[in-house]
Amino acid sequence: MKLSRRGFIGALGIGASGLLGPAAMAAVRSDPLPRLLAEAQAALDRHGALVRHRDVVGLVDFAAPSGLPRFQMVDLGNGRVLANLLVAHGRGSDPANTGILQRFSNHPGSNASCAGSFLVGETYFGKYGRSRRLHGLDPENDKALARAIVIHRANYVSHTMAHSTGRVGRSLGCFTVADADIATVLALLGPGRLLFAGR
Repeated sequence: MKLSRRGFIGALGIGASGLLGPAAMAAVRSDPLPRLLAEAQAALDRHGALVRHRDVVGLVDFAAPSGLPRFQMVDLGNGRVLANLLVAHGRGSDPANTGILQRFSNHPGSNASCAGSFLVGETYFGKYGRSRRLHGLDPENDKALARAIVIHRANYVSHTMAHSTGRVGRSLGCFTVADADIATVLALLGPGRLLFAGR
């Protein structure tokens, strides 16, 4: 893997610079994304042939508040951050609606986000239009498919909301992105790739 800590954080900073002021940028530069990337690489090794495509991975840094871009698509071949987007966490992970994830849960009915390695599955058309299923590969997220934890768009995730309130809306545990970003996510994070979430 060619991605260095400096190269990764530099690319992340460029992607986030349109939304963040200097203080927020300083916080982003000290975040745990290099660790998450290392964990994603370990997950690729651990799950072997289940993950057919190892060119691009999705990383979700749930340590960051929901008002900051925290969903990165990373090209593992050259170390480039291809996209850096807003993403919601689950209501059950943030009951007070603070914008900060408090807990993970894999329990059905929890409406919480879960962590770990997800295999990106097939595209389907649902309530929110074109969406993509996720298969949990780890004990902490192995109920993701049964819980209908998916990638989809919704109007409760937007840059306007992030700027005005410092957070975006909450999902029922899904990785929900802005209407304007769903095409990018689906194009870059196709079936057979890895999505890794943690904090």
